[in-house]
Amino acid sequence: MRTLCLGEALVDLVCERPVAGVGDAGAFVPHPGGAAANVCVVAARHGGRVALAGGAGDDTWGRWLRERLRVEGVGLDWFVLVEGAPTAVAFVTVDAAGEPGYLVYGAGMHAAVEAAAKRLPAAVEACDALALTSNTLVEEGERAATLAARERALELGRPVVFDANLRLHRWPHPGRAATVARECVPGAFLVKCNREEAERLSGESDPDRAAAGLLAAGARNVVVTLGAGGAILRGELRADVPGAAAQVVDASGAGDALLGVLIARLGQSRYYTPTLAAALPDGVREAARTTERWGAV
Repeated sequence: MRTLCLGEALVDLVCERPVAGVGDAGAFVPHPGGAAANVCVVAARHGGRVALAGGAGDDTWGRWLRERLRVEGVGLDWFVLVEGAPTAVAFVTVDAAGEPGYLVYGAGMHAAVEAAAKRLPAAVEACDALALTSNTLVEEGERAATLAARERALELGRPVVFDANLRLHRWPHPGRAATVARECVPGAFLVKCNREEAERLSGESDPDRAAAGLLAAGARNVVVTLGAGGAILRGELRADVPGAAAQVVDASGAGDALLGVLIARLGQSRYYTPTLAAALPDGVREAARTTERWGAV
């Protein structure tokens, strides 16, 4: 089965040493980035069939990203380069604990998703599952396209995966982020979130109670990641996976790595629910490995 991932590709400019913030960084190194693009790359590396619906600017950076995605084996039938929209760039700094901070420039990522919107209905129908993040819910045009794609996938009986991935710094009104994101919970085959996102979506600080709240809101399965503590799965199956040891350098791609593994394995099993429990330990290990190098993927 082929999974369609809707979202952004952007350039991560990473300061490859721990610093307190952008003002302390002496230099930055370019890496491919963007949550949806990262998930696609990891899934493809693990043998999954994935396609990215979204795009970048029709500029040097955009063409660089497209080529990197092509080499990784990501389907680009619905990936567009938008003339006049500069490719988005994120300056990424990492603190001593490996936790990232972001400073994002470029409305191009919103324009790219909106430009792909006309082709989204055909893309959803051509693929077997849909993966979404909250990153395409920020602006009105991309939000409408995202919710329409979700609705169409559910109408067709396609599994829908929702990665909360709340990046509050991208929202003009951060308080709305969780409210809007909750619209993608009902009917989802899988909702994936970290501990903080789970609390924002459910109002519960305890991961188990947060997962229960998301299940009550209509998700079939919920994975809550716990950083070094691993991850839990609740829903049609239950699993508690301990964390994997890692010498953490950069944690920016950990969640994307875990989800990429899950999507690869789910697609290979035709979204057979027990695959979630079987694949989650591999996802946790891949997330840990990702933190030991600079860049998200």
